[in-house]
Formats: sequence, C-alpha cells, structure tokens
Amino acid sequence: MAVGRREKGQTFRPSRIAAAITIGVLGGCILVFFFPHGLFSPSDPGSSTQRVSISRSESTGSDACQSHEKVERLMSDITSLSEKNEELMKQIGVLKGKLRSVEQGKDGAQTQYSALAEPRKAGPFGTVKGLRTNPTVLPDDSVNPRLAKLLEEVAIGKELIVALANSNVKDMLEVWFTSIKRVGIPNYLVVALDDEIANFCKQNDVPIYQRDPDNGIDTVGKTGGNHAVSGLKFRILREFLQLGYSVLLSDVDIVYLQNPFDHLYRDSDVESMSDGHNNMTAYGYNDVFDEPSMGWARYAHTMRIWVYNSGFFYIRPTLPSIELLDRVADRVARENAWDQAVFNEELFFPSHPGYDGLYAARRTMDMYQFMNSKVLFKTVRKDPNLSKLKPVIVHVNYHPDKLPRMKAVVEFYVNGKKDALQPFPDGSQ
Repeated sequence: MAVGRREKGQTFRPSRIAAAITIGVLGGCILVFFFPHGLFSPSDPGSSTQRVSISRSESTGSDACQSHEKVERLMSDITSLSEKNEELMKQIGVLKGKLRSVEQGKDGAQTQYSALAEPRKAGPFGTVKGLRTNPTVLPDDSVNPRLAKLLEEVAIGKELIVALANSNVKDMLEVWFTSIKRVGIPNYLVVALDDEIANFCKQNDVPIYQRDPDNGIDTVGKTGGNHAVSGLKFRILREFLQLGYSVLLSDVDIVYLQNPFDHLYRDSDVESMSDGHNNMTAYGYNDVFDEPSMGWARYAHTMRIWVYNSGFFYIRPTLPSIELLDRVADRVARENAWDQAVFNEELFFPSHPGYDGLYAARRTMDMYQFMNSKVLFKTVRKDPNLSKLKPVIVHVNYHPDKLPRMKAVVEFYVNGKKDALQPFPDGSQ
C-alpha cells in the first residue's frame, strides 16, 4: 500500500510543476501586454528628455559653427586653387603653341632628313628623283576657330577657291561667282572686305567670310584699290594655310570655264599661272646677252622666265609656303612695293651673300588651260585651232577694261558667239 501511494504521489508531482510554469508564463504575457514600459518608470520622465534635448542643442550649435568655419576655409582654398589653375592653363597654352611650332619644324626636318640625309645608293640612270613635295604643316584650329568651322563646311578635300572683294569690284565679282556656279564648283569662298559685299553675297547664296576688325588693317580692304587689296590677301591667306587647307587664290577678274581642281598637279608648294604668252616666256628660256666690248667673251647666257601671276595660284599648307606669305606681306608693308614683283623675287632669287633664298618648290600652270588675257586676245582668238580649245579659266589681267572683256569671254566660250571677242584690241587703249 505504501508503495502504491508513493507511486501515486510521484505520478501527480510533474503535473503540478507544469501547471505552475504555465501560470507563470501566462501571467508574464498579461503584464507585458498591459505594462509595455514596465511596472517602474523614472520619477521625472521629462527631466531626462530635457537633458538629452539640451545636450543635443548644444552639440548642434557647436557643430554648426565648426561647419561654417570649415566651409569658409574650403571656399578660400577653392578660390586660390582656381586662380592657380587659370595661370597654369595660360602657361599650358603658351607651351602648346611652342610645341606645335617645334613639331611643325620637326615634321619638315625629319622628312627632309629621311629623303636626303639617309645614306643610300642611287638607282639606275634616269630613275633618280629628288624631293619636290614638302610635308604639310600640323593644322592649328586655335589660330581662328570661327574660320576653321566655316572651312569644314565649305572645303572639299581640304582645298578651296578663295577671293577677296570689296564694293569696288562688285560687278566683276558677280561675273566671277556666276561662272563658278555655272561650272558647278562647290568649294569656293569670298572674303568680304566690307558690309556691302557681304550682303551682296548673302543675297546671291555665295559663301562668305568676314574678318574681325584688327587695328585698322581691314581699312585697307574696305577702301583700298586693287594693289592694296592684293597686298592684304597674303596676310589673310596665311590663316587658311595654318588651318591645314590648300588654297586656290583667285582675283575676281577671272572667268571659270572648267573646274580647276581637275587640272592641278599638287606636287609643289606653289602652282601658279604665268604672265608669259608663249612657251619660251611662260616656261623659261636661255637668253643670250651680247656685249661686243668683251671680244671673245661677248656672249653671256642668261636664264629668263616671265613672272608668275600673283592673282591666281594654288598654294599648299607647307612651311615654305607660309614663309613665302610672311616675306611678301612684310616687304609690301615696309617697301610699298608691288606684291606681284615681290612674290616672284622671293620665289626665284637664290641664296647669296647677305640673303637667304626661299626653298619652295614651284610649278608653272599650262598657259592654254590657265590663260591670261594677252594669250587670249593676241594669239588664241586669231588661231582657228587654238580658238577651239576650251580653257579652264581666263584671267583678264592684261587689260583695264576688265568687265566688258569678262562678259565677252562668257559670250564666246559659254554662249557660242563667235565674234564676241573681235571688237577688242590686242592691248589697251
């Protein structure tokens, strides 16, 4: 019996423990539900909150002052760095310009060296060729960004026709660009030297470029005559070459009958039409000078060639070409000389004591393709065979009555009027 009771008591003890645990858990859940912040709280809950708030306020004010001081210091540092950066950029710009000049010279020097200084054997008889074509310069858009952008739109194959014009030649300019349009030449540009010409070209859908005024230089272009404008063109032309463009420089007393770019060789620095009127005068000849007082040595052989026409020539963007433009522009300004005479002297005079000649390659254009008005009126119009040939251009350079002769050239070659050239004398009256 005793054993049985013990077994019965042992059976009920775990049930009481489990019940106590269950009651405790339930009571805890009830307390948590009704008193989420606990049974005990601080005697003055606001005081703790106030202390925290004050502390935060003091901290915020201190941080704000420190942040303001830091911002001021940073702004000061930024201003100082900005000024230093601007100065560095200016110095970099100067250095880039010097480097560009060095690279241009290096380019030409390396090409010359590789072609001339590198030891090598000569080829078979008749096969040896010397260097004729100089390397082009490195284009420099910083010279004139506005012109550079315009040339990207107008030029084709980095080349174009360029003419300078003011209101004094307005009528001839109209014949000039009308003939260009008729042939279908798209890459041409008029450098307008006054507002009247600029507006006239705009009205006729002719591409123009107007320079920015610079210390009175453009006054020459606005009011000067033919020779004054001719001198100005060498200074203007320099920018085109610096930008890397080949230019067919054209006076406005020219009628275009074919596209000249289809008839250029492009193997020289300067490719120019001649003022010569036959093979000897245009391309050169041996002229014998006779001095009887010298007896046995009375005959002296001289080399002669008639001058290049500075109103129509193709010039490539090379260092010798730019040097040529600089020389001519400088001499015309200092000596008040005729630009065409100076142009030829600089191209042809060799180096000699006290003078360094220009080492520029040159080519003479075909005188029947690129025809001056002496060739036309003195020879071609009187020859049945030559008069059948159609030139690329006709330059009315030998005659002062330019406009009527230009119109007659159009009538003869374009409209087929056989007697259009007959009323004019060979020369001027």
